[in-house]
Formats: sequence, structure tokens, C-alpha cells
Amino acid sequence: MADSYVAWTQRAFDIRQVFDKPEALKGIRVIELCTLILGPSTPDFLGEFGAEVIKVELPGSGDTMRYVPPNGWYWRNLCFGFTPQNHGKYQVAVDVHRTEGKELFRKLTAKADVVVENVRPGTMDRWGLGYRQLSQINPRIIYLAATGFGQWGPFSVGRASYDLLAQAASGLAGITGFPGRSPMKSGIYLGDYFGGLMNCIAILAALHYRQRTGRGQFLEYSQAEGLIRTMDWTWIYQGLTGKERQRSGNRDVAISPSDIFPSRDGLVAIAAGRDEEFTGLCRAMKRPGLAKDRRFATLAARLVDEHNLALNGIIAAWVLTRRVKELVGLGQKFGFAAAPVQNAKDHRGDPHLRARGAVWEYEDPVYGDMVEYGPAPKLSRTPGRIKWAARPVGFHNEYVFRKLLGLTSKQIRALEEKKVIGKWGDRVGAKPPDDWRPGQGEIF
Repeated sequence: MADSYVAWTQRAFDIRQVFDKPEALKGIRVIELCTLILGPSTPDFLGEFGAEVIKVELPGSGDTMRYVPPNGWYWRNLCFGFTPQNHGKYQVAVDVHRTEGKELFRKLTAKADVVVENVRPGTMDRWGLGYRQLSQINPRIIYLAATGFGQWGPFSVGRASYDLLAQAASGLAGITGFPGRSPMKSGIYLGDYFGGLMNCIAILAALHYRQRTGRGQFLEYSQAEGLIRTMDWTWIYQGLTGKERQRSGNRDVAISPSDIFPSRDGLVAIAAGRDEEFTGLCRAMKRPGLAKDRRFATLAARLVDEHNLALNGIIAAWVLTRRVKELVGLGQKFGFAAAPVQNAKDHRGDPHLRARGAVWEYEDPVYGDMVEYGPAPKLSRTPGRIKWAARPVGFHNEYVFRKLLGLTSKQIRALEEKKVIGKWGDRVGAKPPDDWRPGQGEIF
């Protein structure tokens, strides 16, 4: 007990020891037939904590997300829109439209714990690969189907969906943005990644149930409904008052002050919801009398629109005379919340994020130097980890089909000749870097 708490936690979560520790989900095998982000992010999160993930794609082309590069930019034939939700996976390419391809998928499922898919509702069932069929082969299978609007209901069947549609249909876009302006979507694919996390909760709950009972089950997730779950008091407010929640920009309608302000050298977020925090902010501004002003003395008073606007004006004028680093330091000194509005470059050089393992720099045997966000939840005994970057289409065919299904080289060649299985072809986004050598980076 001689160590301080900070020193003890730093040692318990030492990022230099990550690969020396066991994995929480080791022994859990996930078969993925997914595209874009909502589906693939689920196995990706599970894989960070040790699940063995086998991603099944169509030969030649693979996941659509391989061809959705941010601003049209690829790097060493890799789409950066693809890799964040596809690292650490074994990539195989099987044509599941064909009889022999379906049989391969069934054999993989027979040896798996979890199946994750995000094709349109009913498609897998029509292919003979849905939960009803696969559970006959493996009653312990946990099968998750993730879509924009669910597997049943008037708005589900035959309808395509993207993250934008889920943000719109959920009402999230409707309450996002500034008063008097059009609704706005989030700057990231919030519905996709939040959905991936919600799916992980469902899968882990189902695994726990299976451990007790030996029984698998069918899980389904609606992306739009998942985002509704994030909207805190919106429904309750409408139900009790008949009023709709309005867009409020960066202002928080339950905390005041709380906004983003321009300073001399950047933007800073400042919040002081509790009265003692606000008193500290007033002291930092050298205007202690504001804490006793009837307009600002209590949170309820500060939330009145005209009072809030007046207070924000006072804070904005003060912030504009200071630098971000100084403001953050004043927040720590006087007890109010202050943080810079950062970008990716800031993150990469941030000593706090590096110390905590949030920034992962590693040399991938296929793509070379990589920088990614590390696993967010920290587990002291079984930490998450990034093992390798996303791989080209069909990259692990031989490894998986030999190791897991016991196929011979001759059988694998025969399936390739029939185009039941395959690899990447000559297509940017699907193929390895131009300087890649066969065998390079195949096994972790």
C-alpha cells in the first residue's frame, strides 16, 4: 500500500504488459457476414478482448466499406474507412450464394459460438443460413442480426439503411444543431459504433445465459431504436408536457454555463453546473460577485434563457483574452471543467492519451507503421489489444480452411477453381500493398 493510488493504477494497467496477459474472450469464436460499419464493429470490439473473429466476404470484391475511402483516399491499397472496424480478424472469402459456399459457412458455424450479420431482414433465412437453419446444426449458437429498422415491423422489410437514416428516424438529428437552423447529423457514424457496442452487450448477456443453460438464442438489433435509447429525457418530456425538445447548439439545457468558446489560440469547452464549480469559475475570472448575482446564484437561475445568454457573453469575453492551456489550468486550479477542442494531431501527441494506451502505434507486417485508437475500456488482468490491421479479401483462406475445417491443399485448390472461394483480385481496397510478398503477415 506504499504506492499512491495513481501509481498503483498505472502499474495495474501498464500498456507495456498487454501482450503478456490473458484475453477475456479467448476461446469464443465469432463468424461474421457483415458489411459497412454497424455489423463489422460488433465482432471488432469482441476481437479486441480475445474473441477469434472470422470475417466472411464475397471473393474478389468483399465488404462494400473497402471502397468507401474518406475523401477518396487510399493508402497502400487500404481504405482507412475499412480498417477501424476490421482489425484483428481472419479474412476468408466464400461465395455464400452457391451450394458449396453455403456448406462451408454451415461448417464454420458448427464450430462457432456467435454469428453476426447485417444483411437485409430475411436474406440469410432465404439463403438457408439464418438462425432457424443454423441453430439446427449448432443449438448453442448465438446469432445476431443487426439492421437499420429491425427484423419485423412495417418499416423493416426491404428497406435499405445507413447511419444517416438511423440518426434521422431516431430523432437524434432533429435535436442536433443550432436553434432556427436545419437539423444536423453527428460528425461520426454514431449510430453504427453505438450499435456495435449495444450488440456486444447483447452477445455477452447471451453468452452468460448459455453458460448457465447450454442454450443459444436469436438476437436482433434496430439501429434507429438503439439511438432512441441515447436520447435521455426527450420522450419523457414530450409525454408529460406535449412539447418537443428543441435544438440548442453547444449549449446544455440542463447545465449552465456549458458551451464551447473561442480563445486567443483555439477553442475550449467550459462547464460549471454545480454552484461551487460556478463560484470557482467566477473567482478565476476575478469576478466573484457574479456568484451572488440573483441571475446566476443558482443553477435554476442560470438556466433561464436570458440569464444564460448574458452569462455566456461574460464568459466569452473573458475566454477571448486567454490561451487554451491557461484556461485548462485555471479550471484545474479553481474547480470548474475546462478542456481543449482537440483534433487527431493533438491526440497523437497528447502525453495523457499515450500514457493510457489510447494511442496505438505499431508496425503491421503487411502495411507497415500504423496509428490507431486503442481499446477504450481498460481491464487490469485481461486487457484489450490490437493484433493486426485489416487484411485483404480472402487473406486467411488457407489458414482457416486448413486449421478449422481440415481441408487439404487439393480441396482448397478445387474450391478456388470453382470460384466457391477466392481472394482479392486486382482491385484497390481489396488487394495487398503493391510491395507485399506472399506469406508476409499471414499469421499473427
